[in-house]
Amino acid sequence: MVSTTTTELMKKFFLLLSVWILHVQFLMAQPQVQSGQLESLGIFKSNFVQDRQVDVWLPNGYSSEQKYQVLYMHDGQMLWDANTTWNKQEWEVDENMGKLLEDKKVPPCIIVGVHNVEAIRHADYFPEKPFKSLKKASQDSIYALKRGTEPLFGGIQIDSDDYLKFLVKELKPYIDTHYAVYTDRSHTFVAGSSMGGLISMYAICEYPEIFGAAACISTHWPGIFSNENNPVPQAFFNYLEKHLPDPATHKIYFDYGTATLDALYEVHQLKVDEIMRTKGYTAENWETRKFEGENHSEDSWKKRLAIPFTFIMN
Repeated sequence: MVSTTTTELMKKFFLLLSVWILHVQFLMAQPQVQSGQLESLGIFKSNFVQDRQVDVWLPNGYSSEQKYQVLYMHDGQMLWDANTTWNKQEWEVDENMGKLLEDKKVPPCIIVGVHNVEAIRHADYFPEKPFKSLKKASQDSIYALKRGTEPLFGGIQIDSDDYLKFLVKELKPYIDTHYAVYTDRSHTFVAGSSMGGLISMYAICEYPEIFGAAACISTHWPGIFSNENNPVPQAFFNYLEKHLPDPATHKIYFDYGTATLDALYEVHQLKVDEIMRTKGYTAENWETRKFEGENHSEDSWKKRLAIPFTFIMN
């Protein structure tokens, strides 16, 4: 017969073992970086959008004795470590930025990685004002679209205006007060790919006083997943013609590949390029690059990430 004391000891042992296993699982789920240091802010509370995870990458030698530029990046869970991503790919942001800083090709900076909420990512990142400029029939047909068996917009209304309010009115003030950063426009940037490219374009247009540069990588100009009978790109063009920020104080980078989903983009990017020229953008403050043979994936984006980083930060 097992004594009461032995039973209690066994209970404590298994409780401690369970806590240890959970701790190991937590550590295994956390992204590991090869350069610099990654700080998790945990689930960041918001009054505008659904709460979400936020990470802050600090470069090697980070010190509160100096000031750093700030780059806000979307799809934060895809940036650092392929071992923790759904498709086992990553942007290699820490490796890319760490090497640029080591070679002194960009000024000192920190990177804020804002995780997406998968089910509502399309609703968060789809530029709201261009969408609302569409006829109601077009809006309704777009809202009815599905990706697989799930609603494309997660069953909610497009709320990218609120997503930008979250970045500008909640997250940025926190970063500005908790890290040694410049807070002005000329040192504050935004970047993302695909739908993240669209919301980066939208961010610099909606908040030109906040963001001085945007990197829009593999920008998803169709908004949905077909170019056929699609009114969305024209709505984006009309919006850009009215809302592009002043080229004297802003820089914008675009790029695209030619394979998989990126094959849809060139026809639209060429029209965007015409608008950029008309609005006074030149090689000094705007760049569009085509990457022949590259597809729509983190494996493609990580290979060229140093190019937009260097362009927007210098």
